[in-house]
Amino acid sequence: MEPQLLHGVAGSVATVVIHHPAKRNAMTAAMWRALPPLLDGLAADPGVRALVLTGEGSTFCAGADISSLQGSPDEAQQLAQRAEEALAAFPKPTLAAIRGHCVGGGAQLAAACDLRFAEESALFGVTPAKLGLVYPAAATRRLVRLVGPATAKYLLFSAELIDAPRALRTGLVDEVLPEGELGKRVAEFTRVLVTRSQLTQAAAKEFADGRTDRDAYWARQARGSGDPAEGVAAFLQRRGPRFTWTVPGPGSA
Repeated sequence: MEPQLLHGVAGSVATVVIHHPAKRNAMTAAMWRALPPLLDGLAADPGVRALVLTGEGSTFCAGADISSLQGSPDEAQQLAQRAEEALAAFPKPTLAAIRGHCVGGGAQLAAACDLRFAEESALFGVTPAKLGLVYPAAATRRLVRLVGPATAKYLLFSAELIDAPRALRTGLVDEVLPEGELGKRVAEFTRVLVTRSQLTQAAAKEFADGRTDRDAYWARQARGSGDPAEGVAAFLQRRGPRFTWTVPGPGSA
């Protein structure tokens, strides 16, 4: 099978699989270009309430496949940056499920997700210093928000790999699972996510990512939705809530 991004939707959860096992799922130019429009389509699908990004087999993503870019690491960086920003802007909860190597552009994609769950044998690295590249400002700020300035500098200055326990201690990942338990835990957690209020999730995602200019917009959304009333009624009646608010389509304000 050619290197590509595979995807499917089950139980309101979209799964995107980075598929290039011959090169530890390194992203080719075509794969970088394909990710933003793929995400746009999934974001517009009302049947999708959460997204999981993972890699084929036993590794997440070893970065960019430079051989597919005619030897131009600068082009790879530009493509990775566009894909990263598209992933960060996805309006529904995103989770990176990480096995094996999560390095370079792979770490950039993982950091753009809302949450990261990893197997205990996973390895992480941010490696532009090996290529003499300036890491994008937005990607650097995102990394600093996750791990703090000191760890971000350690990763960027050295390009060394760190293990999953250290990634967990520094905030780069949110949960570390024993071998063989990652898939089960991701499925369990996303089943919880899709039962929760999209209104709460979408507003929290914007606020947590630093967008604080839309308080009035979200107040209007809350007033116009039935989610708050449904949440209270479900609590009082001791039943699961049936939230109906959905993320507005592209172009909505």
